[in-house]
Amino acid sequence: MQKSVPHFRWYICGLLFFATTVNYVDRQVLGILKPALEHELGWNEANYGWIVFAFQAAYALMMPIAGRLIDWLGTRLGYALAVLLWSATSMCHAFAGSAWQFATARFALGIGEAANFPAAIKTVADWFPRRERALATGIFNSGTNVGAVVAPLLVPWIAARFGWRSSFLATGSLDLIWLAAWIMLFRTPRQHWLLSSRELAYIEGDGGAEPPRRIPYSQLLRQRGAWAFLFGKFLTDPVWWFYLFWLPGFLNQNYGLDLTHLGPPLIAVYVSADVGSIGGGWLASFFSNRGWPLTRARKTAMLICAFGVLPVIGVMWAGG
Repeated sequence: MQKSVPHFRWYICGLLFFATTVNYVDRQVLGILKPALEHELGWNEANYGWIVFAFQAAYALMMPIAGRLIDWLGTRLGYALAVLLWSATSMCHAFAGSAWQFATARFALGIGEAANFPAAIKTVADWFPRRERALATGIFNSGTNVGAVVAPLLVPWIAARFGWRSSFLATGSLDLIWLAAWIMLFRTPRQHWLLSSRELAYIEGDGGAEPPRRIPYSQLLRQRGAWAFLFGKFLTDPVWWFYLFWLPGFLNQNYGLDLTHLGPPLIAVYVSADVGSIGGGWLASFFSNRGWPLTRARKTAMLICAFGVLPVIGVMWAGG
């Protein structure tokens, strides 16, 4: 008889963290290589802007569709197909030789990567009780920043030794390692042979593994919470995308940092974001475990994190 693994839900969270990490490594490669690619392929800022736009447009258009597909296909199959797609399209960047070819590859990458967060959030809802979901989400979401930290360490090293095309091939192949682990290890809580009956009861005792409910978009858009979330993302995402896609080029143009010297400042930014991601999830769980209502606990954690952003205003007066 197969022995259960204690706290197995956190191993599932680890898989989500790994997926989100490689997701962001793949999308970060282009930004890090931007100065070198502009020089080699003759891009200008307008060309690069369209390449970034292609990814963003595909990502935005596919996000609501991806959620439906994950519900329809199931998390295990849907997530696996999404990762297979973004792995293949990430490696296709290695064979691009013009701006429009890169834009095409980025568009396809955006289609695949859009499924990551719907699939991960659905997995958290299935595998964690309500009081632990903020922490689990914070942990897997910290993979965005870990991926952004790993990329400046890994990509310049590969590009300097094997060429920029090898950077796309190497990072895209990392997804296949995750894919094998996901197919072997992931099942729903009730189907999993490594989950103890005690842990299953703990998950389901607080609203875990709830049956899916289909909610029309018309009903969803009547919820104040949905609009609050949309407005919050509208304000914060442009800042994050700047750090992800434009910061390497900004540092190169304004401070003369080449490919081999971009790592330290980029890592400083993304490690700080990593601390905030995990810390924000932990803080919400901390308040909730002390009897605070979930809504109040989460809003308070977000407010504290929002105050932490204010010092970035000082960058306007920063020198070299």
